[in-house]
Amino acid sequence: MKHLVWPLAAVALAAAAARGQTAPPAPPNSAGGTTVRDLVVEAQRPKTQTQLDRKVYTISGDLQAITGSAADILNQVPSVNVDVDGNVSLRGDANVTVLIDGKPSAQFSGAAQGLSLLQFPASEIDRIEVLTTPPATYKAEGSGGVINIITKKRRKAGFSGTARASVGDQRRYVLALDGAYNAGRLKLSGGVGMRRDARERLTTTDRLETDTATQLPVQSAQSIDEHFRRLTPSAHGAVDYDVSGRQSLGGSFSWRQLTGHRFFDQQDLSGPPGQPVANIADRHSDGHELHLEAGADAHFAQKLRRPDETLTLTLARSITRERERYDYTDTSPLPPAPVAFSDLHLGLDLAKTEFSADYDLPMAKDRELKLGYDLEADDNVFDNFGDTIDPVTRVPTLDPLVSNDFRYHQQVNALYGQYEGPLGRWRLQAGLRIEAARAAWLLVTGDIPGGRSDFGVYPSLHLDRPLGGSGKLSAGISRRINRPDPEALNPFFDSQDIHNLRAGNPNLRPQDTWSFEFGYLYSGAAIYGATAYYRVDRNSVTDIIEPHGADVVLITKTNLPLSRSAGLDFSASGKLGGKLSYDLAGNLFYTQIDAAALEAPGALGAPGLRSTVGVDLKASLEYRPTSADTLQLSVSRQDRRLTPQGQVSAIDLVNLGYKRELRPDLALAATVSDLLDGQRFHREISTPGLIDNYTRYQVGRLVAVGLIFTFGGPAKSKSGGFDYDQ
Repeated sequence: MKHLVWPLAAVALAAAAARGQTAPPAPPNSAGGTTVRDLVVEAQRPKTQTQLDRKVYTISGDLQAITGSAADILNQVPSVNVDVDGNVSLRGDANVTVLIDGKPSAQFSGAAQGLSLLQFPASEIDRIEVLTTPPATYKAEGSGGVINIITKKRRKAGFSGTARASVGDQRRYVLALDGAYNAGRLKLSGGVGMRRDARERLTTTDRLETDTATQLPVQSAQSIDEHFRRLTPSAHGAVDYDVSGRQSLGGSFSWRQLTGHRFFDQQDLSGPPGQPVANIADRHSDGHELHLEAGADAHFAQKLRRPDETLTLTLARSITRERERYDYTDTSPLPPAPVAFSDLHLGLDLAKTEFSADYDLPMAKDRELKLGYDLEADDNVFDNFGDTIDPVTRVPTLDPLVSNDFRYHQQVNALYGQYEGPLGRWRLQAGLRIEAARAAWLLVTGDIPGGRSDFGVYPSLHLDRPLGGSGKLSAGISRRINRPDPEALNPFFDSQDIHNLRAGNPNLRPQDTWSFEFGYLYSGAAIYGATAYYRVDRNSVTDIIEPHGADVVLITKTNLPLSRSAGLDFSASGKLGGKLSYDLAGNLFYTQIDAAALEAPGALGAPGLRSTVGVDLKASLEYRPTSADTLQLSVSRQDRRLTPQGQVSAIDLVNLGYKRELRPDLALAATVSDLLDGQRFHREISTPGLIDNYTRYQVGRLVAVGLIFTFGGPAKSKSGGFDYDQ
């Protein structure tokens, strides 16, 4: 951005002259002329930027980023919510594609996504892009839209870095060291980290159901007290090298491994309604977890004949590997029964390989053409088995009721084209993406094959135009698809929780979504805006819970024929005096579900149209009494949501943070997450055969205190570039 230096210098000198100031005399140089002294221009990136096809949220100033995870930070982003298990939703839609630096990764795919968001360090994140109507350059997967996590890239010349250390309650801690070296054509960056996490979760269920065998009502109460102890070392690195003025190449890698213990005590009480308890069952579990995430990519860029005409080739591969083992001890005080012992081994291997070729042609009159090809291949292996253990000899015997081997392979080929340029007073971005997907799977247990294929054309359109001196209008349209998750297709019964069985549905169809938006933004002393949206979903995938015997339910999935949602996103930010700033964002939404044509309408209890209206709110205050002190308070509320069988109640969160700059290179920070202990997931179900109240919440607030040390800095540059990071 060298072209900005002299205009900015002229502005600075003109401002000084207007105040009656004069620039210090410049010393003569050896040639008898004068030398202009170094001019340093400092700027701060805005917290929120609205671009043609996305909104960008800078989170480097959020104090939760010092000690928290990606899930903690995403909960601060407007229209985004993350529950206690790391499940992310955008405007209430949980079918969200999460990318890292614009690329898909195995760690944020399928069943691994929630745990990965809970463990990904927020300190590695620079900003978050939210695309509710993504352009054609992005894969069409994800009906809710795309969340693109942009990691930090140090651009300072020379050597620089940051060291962070924080400790929290329950012996939590986070250690991180990041550094970069930039010299001429070579850019190196990397870091290592260590995170120790400890959590306790309580789950309670009050249930009234009809026994499918006897047709008699059964009332039950379940409770689970679950504890986690996890240790997560990590490492990442990147290299970029300019081979010449027309060629560049580079690569990056990331590695993260979680190991830990997970144990719980579960109790179940059941019997006829209004009568003494007839059955008491207790289960104790000791478990060990291993969760490995690794990825690497290589890219090559070639400038072609025209100015800035570029062809980029990228090859990336990422893997996720999970290994879990649980040892169970089952006792039955009523009616009395011998103690039973068993174990369960859960295995997941997910590999994602992607090759992309992207062509970018900037043209005259501020126009641009992008063309590309993308190939993505996913390979999933689910390998689960369990044993019953003889209480005397301790000899294990394979239990076929909990043993399962499921394989899944999917390949997606995509072509896209996108044009951007002026259209009168409007700025236009129009794109078309064509995707052909083919999936095949095999339930090895029973030798049951399956497969499906789909072909679709996915258009996108974005428009914006200035309105007056500070306003802007915008509009967006896109079509998206959501292909069923591999685990949701596996028909085998998962008996990890013997009172809450799970099974997939191999007959699931892909979800098809059309989204429409129209917005207005005003940027002045204060910034405020609003976006109206409307979305139509066909064949959306939803959970269905049905009685499956006495005190047992089966949780499976099916397609909803039609659902609609509409709403208004609104936001405002600004300053209250010279020391206090505020941010406010909300989502006023309307949701309608049509469950009339479900395959099993009797399981719903409320066939036909159901609708609800609600408001999600996020607000934050930042107070800076001095240049060295920062105090932040953030509040968020996710309103209740409809489900086909009932509803999910509201969730409230309050976070607090304080930062003190001890020296220019050293700062102290303290954070409190979930100050009022509001991270509770409450689901209510009411059908003719089942009334179920389910609550899961994280026990206690999270408190942490940390130090941040910044070292190194930019080498002096004669050109005096302009960079937000400096």
